[in-house]
Amino acid sequence: MVSFKILAGGYTSFVATYLFNTDTNSLSVYSRSTTGTNPSWISAHPKNSSILYAVNEVGPTGALQSFTISQSGTLSSAVETITSSGSNPAYVVPLSSGEVAIMNYSSGNGRIIPTTSSPQRFNSSAGVLSFAQTGRDASHPHMALEYNGEILVPDLGGDTIWRLVQNGSPGQFRIQGSIPQPYGSGPRHIAIYNERLFTIHELSSTLSVQTIPAAPNGTSTVISTVSIIPTDAGTPPSGSTTWAAAEILIPSPSSRFPTPYIYVSNRNVGYNLDPRGDSIAIFEHVNVGTSSESLRLVNQVFTGLSQIRGMQFGPADSRGGDEFLIAAGVAGTAGTVVLRRTEGGRNLQVVARNLDIPTRTSFVWL
Repeated sequence: MVSFKILAGGYTSFVATYLFNTDTNSLSVYSRSTTGTNPSWISAHPKNSSILYAVNEVGPTGALQSFTISQSGTLSSAVETITSSGSNPAYVVPLSSGEVAIMNYSSGNGRIIPTTSSPQRFNSSAGVLSFAQTGRDASHPHMALEYNGEILVPDLGGDTIWRLVQNGSPGQFRIQGSIPQPYGSGPRHIAIYNERLFTIHELSSTLSVQTIPAAPNGTSTVISTVSIIPTDAGTPPSGSTTWAAAEILIPSPSSRFPTPYIYVSNRNVGYNLDPRGDSIAIFEHVNVGTSSESLRLVNQVFTGLSQIRGMQFGPADSRGGDEFLIAAGVAGTAGTVVLRRTEGGRNLQVVARNLDIPTRTSFVWL
């Protein structure tokens, strides 16, 4: 029997700790740890599993908080809180440098904040990066991804992916270039695998794969773009249903799951909701490096959830956590579900559901 502890953020003033038992397929709420308002995105320290970072997604000024995770999976009171210097930060991620990146969705800016003598203590001298309006809307930076000495920031409002590099001392960065995305597509989250850039576009509900252009503004070939919307979703009356992509995950291959399938979430944010709930679409990147390289839909798995924002695979260690995916919606009352990968990852099966907390938005497996 393996019992996993899973932290879950959301639009409340607490981070929940779930217990998932793989023998009984039970999912229960163990505790609720008080935080600042709206810890909607949480991230664990990459080297110290007892440290957690959380945003406070509020306006006009949000914040970044640090916590200590106890062995039981509960959180300490906030060790430190620092301003995000912008409105509604929707994403936080620690970097290999010891800095922590936080992006402010509503004000079009962000900070990359150094830590000091402890990973839980912040240096307030970090600068503020402001992103220009380049697309159909004001800038809405939605995440940050560290890759080959750059920080890549998809801008949902600007229809581009910004390329950041350090500019002097820790906490000081500049924009050195960008990777333009289709007008009106709304790039939300990205992943990189096998020297390819995968982008999930919220407004067009598409998944694309392209070559990674040379910095700062090299050319890039978009290899394939596919819709992630279920083909049997129907055609409701105009304006009653709007689909919106949210998350993309590409778990590393393992002996049990040798194919790196791509998992992306659909959100039905309209009014004519599918009774099966939102789906998780599974894609395969095929014929890599040939003229027929493309993305191929493998499956659409319906979850019963409403507006899936966050989902996360378990740890790929001796406990076998990478067999399981936890997900939740940001609307409705469908709670949180755990799904098991089957057919080598080509399919997902809901094995546990908990309704005690109606919505959650991001997860960290312990």
